[in-house]
Amino acid sequence: MLLFRRSARPGRKFRALALGLPALLATALLPLAAAPASAEPTRGGVLRFLVEHEPTTLVTIAHTAGPSTRVSPKVTEGLVTYDFDFKPQPALATDWSVSPDGLLYTFKLRPGVTWHDGKPFTAADVAYSIKLLRDHHPRGRGTFAFVTEVDTPDPLTAIIRLSKPAPYLLAALDASESPIVPKHVYEGTDPLTNKNASAPIGTGPFVFKEWVKGSHVLLERNPNYWDSGKPYLDRIVVRFIADLSARSAAFETGELDLGGGPPVARSDLARLQALPHLGSDTRGYEYNGAMTQLYFNFDNPILKDKRVRLAIGHALDLNRLLNVVYFGYGKVAPTAISPYLTNFSDPSIKPYGFDLAKANKLLDEAGFPKKADGTRFSLRLYCNPFNGQAAGDFVKQALAKVGIAVDFQFFDFSTYIQKAYTGRDFDLTLESLSNTFDPTPGVQRVFWSKNFKIGLPFSNASHYENPEVDRLLEAAAVEPDTAKRRALWTDFQRFIYDDVAAIHLIAPDGVTLFSKKVKNHTLGVAGINASFADVYIEK
Repeated sequence: MLLFRRSARPGRKFRALALGLPALLATALLPLAAAPASAEPTRGGVLRFLVEHEPTTLVTIAHTAGPSTRVSPKVTEGLVTYDFDFKPQPALATDWSVSPDGLLYTFKLRPGVTWHDGKPFTAADVAYSIKLLRDHHPRGRGTFAFVTEVDTPDPLTAIIRLSKPAPYLLAALDASESPIVPKHVYEGTDPLTNKNASAPIGTGPFVFKEWVKGSHVLLERNPNYWDSGKPYLDRIVVRFIADLSARSAAFETGELDLGGGPPVARSDLARLQALPHLGSDTRGYEYNGAMTQLYFNFDNPILKDKRVRLAIGHALDLNRLLNVVYFGYGKVAPTAISPYLTNFSDPSIKPYGFDLAKANKLLDEAGFPKKADGTRFSLRLYCNPFNGQAAGDFVKQALAKVGIAVDFQFFDFSTYIQKAYTGRDFDLTLESLSNTFDPTPGVQRVFWSKNFKIGLPFSNASHYENPEVDRLLEAAAVEPDTAKRRALWTDFQRFIYDDVAAIHLIAPDGVTLFSKKVKNHTLGVAGINASFADVYIEK
């Protein structure tokens, strides 16, 4: 007897048992001006798709960066996709079931699918990909931590065996999160340096053609796509434009058709949304659970003192940060779990409180009096460019008021990833690590001591270590009872809040801008991180 099988009604049962939050989350953000699609899709055309910062890789097998998750699913697919109710829909898997004890996941795979190089897609590819995700993916190291084996009894059946339950696993199989890659391309190579990262071979609706660094990625229609008649577009030109004003100008003049994030400065959104040829949508960000955080480098002796970390918390006015830097697009988020993840976030936790007198007192008590020039010590600050330079400037100015001199260094995305996660030569970093669909894959990676790994993007770069936090994270990861799991996450949030393990700042809202000629760009919780197989340009 099976606990869950893919169908319309059981899908609702799955949401209640295994996820518990997305139905609420899906209603938290409503569309601003969604464009209705015509009855009959138009074939042909070129989509000019903005990805704000150039990716470091075009496949998300070992990466969770926003630019990569935008591009990867167009070429490399997942086992399932998700609609706006977070109900899983068939992709490379056509049917799936879970054993009553939650230790066996069986997937029936789509027949007749081929990789872009003509080789057949089989269960061996699924088994190999799950193991790569378990060993190398920043979140997959937690999501698939209990995978002991992936059986392949026949070419179209993959059975994932777990040593412990993973109540979030069926929500982790979107292409942007858990891509299925070709075993024959990766086997015998280092997956972190494999050529597929820059010239991917997938099963998706679009075939990779070229990557002109600093300019664009060109994707062309896959004539042999398994979903007959799709995709509708002839090609996608993925453009990289780092300059905010240039992005706004490109949308205004019609040089860009689609972008998300938001793709422009928040100060420009109202003006662009008013233009007659543009539409906007806040749906399609539910799978990501965006957050902005200030992380410490715990290898810095100054920051090992909790009084210093707490003083930094008291020096930051989060309401002002939300209004001045984010133009009100979001919520103040003082705990590790986004307020949009209502089944897990603890609303009783409040910001540390903007109090310069208390911050100064704590720094004095920690043995860092002000010197003649008014400073106490200096710290180096990095900032994920997705947060924008203004966020780093805000923190720098705020800490200067309590005598902390901040050396703020702002880099392009690729340089930031290298310096923050390989070099680790920061003291503070303003990050943009999403909670995703569940806190186990989304939050555990940051605070779990076992996820400190030099060079692994979006992992525990702080080098935070606490046995009690590890215990809570590991218990929450396997607890099948919803109430007990929520209680574990509540204890975790309160513990790291009291320990000032990080300072959680804002849960920013996502906004997609699009030409009103572009249809079907947002069809589920993955939004513009989906495959675009259904996208078309109305003529």
